[in-house]
Amino acid sequence: MLFGPVTLEFMDAAESIESSEFTGKVALVTGASRGIGLAIAAELARRGAAVAITSRKQPDLDEAAASILAEVPGARVLAVAGNTGRDADRADVVERTVGELGGLDVLVNNTGINPVYGPLVGVDLDGVRKIFDTNVVAALGYVQLAHRAWLREHGGSIVNIASVAGLRPSGALAAYGASKAALLLLTEELAAQLGPDIRVNAVAPGVVKTRFAAALYEGREQEAAAAYPLGRLGTPRDVAEVVAFLASPRASWITGETIRVDGGLLVNGTLG
Repeated sequence: MLFGPVTLEFMDAAESIESSEFTGKVALVTGASRGIGLAIAAELARRGAAVAITSRKQPDLDEAAASILAEVPGARVLAVAGNTGRDADRADVVERTVGELGGLDVLVNNTGINPVYGPLVGVDLDGVRKIFDTNVVAALGYVQLAHRAWLREHGGSIVNIASVAGLRPSGALAAYGASKAALLLLTEELAAQLGPDIRVNAVAPGVVKTRFAAALYEGREQEAAAAYPLGRLGTPRDVAEVVAFLASPRASWITGETIRVDGGLLVNGTLG
């Protein structure tokens, strides 16, 4: 009886803080028409941010924006189509974000591709170049643009979406994993260079139930989930909530960090 009301008041206060912690802030989320990126954008909108979302196809983005507005009526959502791998498209996305939403306080580099699988000795090098250009070089490109346009003067937060494949050998995902390992070191380098006013962190998910990862679990989800100590695969919301924390003032003394969101997978020591 003594602790019940106090606990409820604390929970209510925490929920109130979370729902408004990004009020007045602007977030840009790449690869946000579906899956993890969309979940991150929706979570940031729920917590008060104006959100710019980008991916290659405008109709998919418009649908994503509508889904965010259905969850968060009154949210400010800007949908800008662009290919993350193209310099001009990235520049347009950042320019419109700052111009139309009034800033760019949080950058989430979520776009990732994986067009090749299998042993590295036989992999197509053009495919590897494309993976690194999109997963690593383009992420740095967005950081540079956001820094020049807003973050250098105002400060803010950057969160890069990596993968547990960047932390352990994965076999068939080797080229993708190598690119995510590069992204993780890029995160640390940027954290060292951009502090104290800009924080840079990363999230390394395990297998999350999205279209992008479907080949890793479709038709064998129970078997795939058995490798996880928590007994299930991840959901986009699992990742989104961690990203929102890292981007928020509650993580104000965290930078250069990678948080695994993997259901305990790497407790087993391997991805295999």
